[in-house]
Amino acid sequence: MDIANQSSEGSALVHQQMFRVKLNEGPLTKLVVATLMSLFFTGINSIMFHTLLSKPMLRELPRYILFAHMLCNDSVQLMVSILLYILSLNAQLIPKAVCALISLVGVATFCNAALNLAVMSLERYVAICFPLRHSEMVTRKTTGVSIVVIWHFSMLNMSIDIIYGLIVSPASFKDPMFCYRERFLVSPWQIDVFQGFNIFFFVMVTAILIFTYINVVVAARSASAEKESAKKAHKTILLHLVQLVLCVNTFIYGSIERALAMTSSSRLFMDLRYLNFLFVLILPRCLSPLIYGLRDDAVRPLFLYYVRCGTQKVKPSISENL
Repeated sequence: MDIANQSSEGSALVHQQMFRVKLNEGPLTKLVVATLMSLFFTGINSIMFHTLLSKPMLRELPRYILFAHMLCNDSVQLMVSILLYILSLNAQLIPKAVCALISLVGVATFCNAALNLAVMSLERYVAICFPLRHSEMVTRKTTGVSIVVIWHFSMLNMSIDIIYGLIVSPASFKDPMFCYRERFLVSPWQIDVFQGFNIFFFVMVTAILIFTYINVVVAARSASAEKESAKKAHKTILLHLVQLVLCVNTFIYGSIERALAMTSSSRLFMDLRYLNFLFVLILPRCLSPLIYGLRDDAVRPLFLYYVRCGTQKVKPSISENL
């Protein structure tokens, strides 16, 4: 436990020193860019979410319920990410209990993104491969249950670390600290569980996406399948795989980032960390409305209508046969 704590404290000291150096060097242009980017795409997600709520038919179909859940999840993830980024830039100390809550939401929403991709892929798989049973197997109730399971599974790993910390040192949750995920790994077994959970998590999601992609492609080539729907479905699942790769990069880059913190100059470390923040944390959260909303013939006209603040003379309608 002492070794784990020393490693965590050492990493915290390096991060704190580098952030202070960066702040003393000039204007916070990067922070402004990252913040504006996050706020802009959160606004886009909000408009898309309002679009889905504007029509009863979109509110009731499982695939749009999952899409709405993704938009909410991505928006929360964006806000938590920019909050932690601002706190770290200012080397701000906050109570450990507050950090635990922020970290729990951040970790859960991050894991939710990948799990939601898997569930959306399974929904498309059932729709294409079992069209006659789709309405029976995929309902609002099963979709709601899936979302609840997603949240429980996503919160499991971080919850274990928080509960263990409360058992070992409950008084420490009143102390101020630099807020980042690794500060809750106070024992070697937690690191093993953390790494094992991440490996299992992404292997499982990757397997689901590959399985659904292969089966949808096969169905698309069969004579009985609806060609256009199958073609769109396999392209969507392929895009899911691209998003999953971006999610996996966060864990891979995290290990590289910690190594760079000890071996690289502060300027190089901060530049690489900023690129990681933009392209691995923010960018995947910005792709959802583009991948799903603008490609959907039912959602796109409504979304563009609300983006233009309803300046069109006629509000777009949607087909009854979605």
